[in-house]
Amino acid sequence: MLATNKTITKGFIIAGIMNFSVILFSRFFTNTTINEADPVVMSNFGLLMIIIWGITYIAVSKNYAQVKWLVGAFAIEKFIYGIVWIKWILNNSVSDVFAKDIMAGAFYSVYGINDWVFCIFFSLVFLKLLRGKKNKPK
Repeated sequence: MLATNKTITKGFIIAGIMNFSVILFSRFFTNTTINEADPVVMSNFGLLMIIIWGITYIAVSKNYAQVKWLVGAFAIEKFIYGIVWIKWILNNSVSDVFAKDIMAGAFYSVYGINDWVFCIFFSLVFLKLLRGKKNKPK
C-alpha cells in the first residue's frame, strides 16, 4: 500500500504542488475564463483557497502522523472537490471552455482527476493512521 513514511511525505508535498498549479492555469488570477465557467467554486477567492489547502498539505508533510484527523479532513475536502468536478463535467462543456481558453480547458479537464487521486491518497494515509501503525516521518 503506502510503503514508507518518506513516500507519504512526498505525497503530501506533491499534493501541495498540484494545488499551486492553479497559479499557472489561472495565469496569476487573470484568467477570467476559469472564473466564468464556475463562478462559485472557481472564483479568484476559491482559487486562492486551493493554494491555502496546498500550503497545509506541505506544512504537515513531515508531521502528518500527529494530525491524523486533519489528514481525514484532507480526504473529505478532496472528495467534495471531486464530486463538484463530476457535477460540473456532467452539466457543462469542457470543449466550450477550451474554445475560450486552452489553459482553462486544461484546468477543467484535469482538476477533478487530481482531486480523486489525492482523495484516495489521503484516505489511505488516514486509514493507516487510524489502524495505529507507528508513523514517525523522518
